[in-house]
Amino acid sequence: MKRYLYLWHRWLGIVLCLFMALWFVSGVVMLYVGYPKLTPREHLLHLPVLGSPAPSVGLDAAMTAADPLRPPASMRLSTVAGEPRYLFTYPGHSNVAVSAVSGQKIPAVDREQALASARQYAPQAHAEYRGAVDEDLWSHSRGLDADRPLQRVELDDSDNTLLYISGQTGAVVRDATRLERGWNYVGAWLHWLYPLRGIGLDGIWTNIVIYLSLAATVMALLGSVIGVLRWRFQRPYRSGSRSPYRGFARWHHLGGLIFGSLAITWIFSGLMSMNPWQVFSSATPLKVAAYSAGPLTTTAFPLTAQQALARFDGQGFKARELEWRLIGGAGYLVGHDGAGSTRVLSMADGQVLTRLPREVLESAAKAVWPEGRMHSEQLEAYDFYYYARAEHSMMGHIEKRLPVLRVKFDDPQQTWLHLDLYTGEVLGVLDQPKRASRWLFALLHSWDWLPLLHNRPLWDVWMIVLSVGGLLISGTGLVLGWRRLRH
Repeated sequence: MKRYLYLWHRWLGIVLCLFMALWFVSGVVMLYVGYPKLTPREHLLHLPVLGSPAPSVGLDAAMTAADPLRPPASMRLSTVAGEPRYLFTYPGHSNVAVSAVSGQKIPAVDREQALASARQYAPQAHAEYRGAVDEDLWSHSRGLDADRPLQRVELDDSDNTLLYISGQTGAVVRDATRLERGWNYVGAWLHWLYPLRGIGLDGIWTNIVIYLSLAATVMALLGSVIGVLRWRFQRPYRSGSRSPYRGFARWHHLGGLIFGSLAITWIFSGLMSMNPWQVFSSATPLKVAAYSAGPLTTTAFPLTAQQALARFDGQGFKARELEWRLIGGAGYLVGHDGAGSTRVLSMADGQVLTRLPREVLESAAKAVWPEGRMHSEQLEAYDFYYYARAEHSMMGHIEKRLPVLRVKFDDPQQTWLHLDLYTGEVLGVLDQPKRASRWLFALLHSWDWLPLLHNRPLWDVWMIVLSVGGLLISGTGLVLGWRRLRH
């Protein structure tokens, strides 16, 4: 039996140690440079204040021009290519833009429109058109699907920024600086095995990552068992050492004993990040859409965009983007400024609010699970399930403000909602499978543990030391595997 343990570990290692070494090296890069994305902060920072030119087309006319047959999932007013535009999203369909000046639906975005959007993003930089792509190295994210094809424009600014512009709306949807692009070749692009994308393997890319991670987990487990079996706890070997190996094999043995369990948890949690076989997907999820209590229609929004902008301006708030939101059947207009602050205009009484009343959100949340009990609490500090991450990290661009309202239901999946008191947005849906993912992926893979996250550089030291330990195991394994193949 021992012989088979050695053989399986050896040959799995020969195949997989290269991948493991690449994962540990690229993981360290990802601690500081994430995959390119346009964060909400960057998006708002490059928008002008709404109002010049003034939006002269009403929301009703814009919705009709966008799609007269179905209501949108979301609608915003923003400035795109120098003019105010209504932006609509439809689940499973391409995004749509309508000019708030002419009332015309924006056709497919061409070169001139893309350059106009780039000039708005960076007025002082020269913009060079780089052509259209459906998907490339820095645009693999599924969140961009509704905007494809993407127009690319390169800026000659200090960051040599590459902009990706929606082919549907003309809005800038991604920026990738020279630094991000350079580091990503040995960072996220490598870590997620994106070199396998775009070469005909896209359909099986997910399964490749899942089964490589699974095999690497088995390999690491076997190695830990063998490492313990080969260690002399009581009587040393003739050499006086408790390890029978020398050279790279000895370093591999000792590294595995010291860092093996942590390497196993890291590889296994990487596997869990892929949600393999839908283990973190609920069979009976709550219908959170009931929180809105209806589709987005103009009847809930009697005030025009111009009137809303005037109300915000009267409070000294300079909105750069407006977002229409339905909460419990009542209409609200959320304004965003360039600093990331928000104000909410109630359509019922015309009041401008800094925060929505807690009871408004609780009443709307009750519709999500009307037949059961609901418990709510207002969090004034971060905890294990609600916390902020660095902006460049995977979900760090989602702003996690405090206080926040947590609502718990007694449905079969024990679902929790996190509701933003500043905008009314549902920030997260956590049922039992997703809370399990929080433990098996986020904690074990990124060490999202508040005592570490709140005490940097302690978190950095911890992550780098563990990564070096993992690289020691995989690097020495790579050398041993190469020697075996040579012979």
